[in-house]
Amino acid sequence: MSINFKKRDGFEGEKIINVPQKVLKQIMAKHRCLFPLYITHIGYFPKATAHYRERRKGCEDNIFIYCTQGKGHFIIDDNQIEVKANEFLMVPATDKYLRYWADAEDPWTIYWIHFRGKDLNEFNNSLKITLNSGPIQIPFNQKALDIWDNIYRSLEMGYNLENLCNSTFCLYHFLATFVFFEKHITIVEKEKEDIIAESIKYLKSHLNEKLRVEDIAGKYNLSNSHFAGLFKKSTGMSPIDYFIHLKMQRACQLLHSSDDKVSVVAHQLGYDDQYYFSRIFKKQMGLSPEQYRLMTKKSKKNFVASA
Repeated sequence: MSINFKKRDGFEGEKIINVPQKVLKQIMAKHRCLFPLYITHIGYFPKATAHYRERRKGCEDNIFIYCTQGKGHFIIDDNQIEVKANEFLMVPATDKYLRYWADAEDPWTIYWIHFRGKDLNEFNNSLKITLNSGPIQIPFNQKALDIWDNIYRSLEMGYNLENLCNSTFCLYHFLATFVFFEKHITIVEKEKEDIIAESIKYLKSHLNEKLRVEDIAGKYNLSNSHFAGLFKKSTGMSPIDYFIHLKMQRACQLLHSSDDKVSVVAHQLGYDDQYYFSRIFKKQMGLSPEQYRLMTKKSKKNFVASA
C-alpha cells in the first residue's frame, strides 16, 4: 500500500492521550503500591480509514483493542488474525513483530488502551493472555465505554496523583467487563435477539431502498423508540446509522469491483443525488468515492502482497 494512505492517527473525531513518561516515573517513585499496572496511552479512532501501525520490535505495553464497528487485521509474529465488530483483542507485551491496520472496505472503529507495570507478566500469566489468544466476541459493551470515557476525562484533566490513580483503578474495572463479561453485561432476551437479527437481515436485503425506523419497527409491532432502543443496545448503533453503514460498506465493494460511475453506484444504493451520496460516503470513510476507488485499485494490491 502506498505510504500516502497509511495513517497512524489523525482521524476525524479521534481522541488520543499519551501520558508523559517523566510524570509517571515521578509519581510512581512516591506511590508505587498504587500502580501495579498503569495506562501509558489511550485513544479512540472512529471509522479509521487507512489506519496502519507497524512495530518491528513489538511493544513493551499490553495493547488492548475493542472494535465496535467494521473490522481490522493484525499480524502478530507470523500469525494473521481479523478483528471484527464487538470483538476485543489483548496483545501482551512482546518483542515480536506486530502490524495492524483497518480493513479497506469496512474500516474499524476502535477504543484502545496501552498499559504496563511491574506486575504485567504476572497479570498476563494469571489470565493466560498470550500472543495466540486471539480476539474474543462479546455482546456490545456499553458499560466498558462508560468506564473508558471516565478514564479519558480523568487524564484529560491533568496528570496529578488523583487523576492517574483513578485511571489505574478504572483500568481494572474496564478490563473486568471484557475478561468476565458475563458478570457485567445483561444479555438481551432471545426473542429480542431474534428481532434484531431479522431486522439486520432485512436491512441488508433492502440496500437499494430508502427505509425509515417505522418501516422496520412496524414489522414487529413495536414503537419506533422501543425498537430503536433495542437495536442500539444490541449493536451500539441506531437503526438508521447501521443502515447507512451497510450501504457504505456495499458502496466500497462496488467501487472496488466495478468501473461504474459514482452516480450509478449511488443509484444502486437508493441515493438519487450523487453529491449527497458522496458527502455521506466521505463522512463515513474519510475519502471521497473517487479517492477511495483510486486508493483500493492502485494501492491495495501492493499492501496485501506486503502482508
